[in-house]
Amino acid sequence: MSLQAYNQAAKRAESPRQAEYRLFAQVTLALMEAAKAEVSDIPARVDALDWNRRVWTALGEDCAQPGNALPAPLRASIISLAIWVGRHTSAAIRGQEKIEPLIEINRMIMQGLAPAQVAASSAAA
Repeated sequence: MSLQAYNQAAKRAESPRQAEYRLFAQVTLALMEAAKAEVSDIPARVDALDWNRRVWTALGEDCAQPGNALPAPLRASIISLAIWVGRHTSAAIRGQEKIEPLIEINRMIMQGLAPAQVAASSAAA
């Protein structure tokens, strides 16, 4: 089976919630690697930081759409987080803030997106 065929099959079998979880897992892993890099290693840090900011910008923009089905308070919280992520990311790129708070925010979102079984085992740990 080719990689393209596998990716197409995975997309069809994956729920939107699973896709969001997978995206957050990938971008969070990239942030974790970037956090290990020296502050002076701009390219190693900027790619992951920019990717994370783009993810959050897309989430914020989606939540701002009138047709978004999420409850209004949750949408407002996501928009607020997206704004904070954007500001914190700019400061992290300049070396004024650490990357770890962005990682923690993403992990919290992943816990909310995780299936009930995974979330329960994470809470117990």
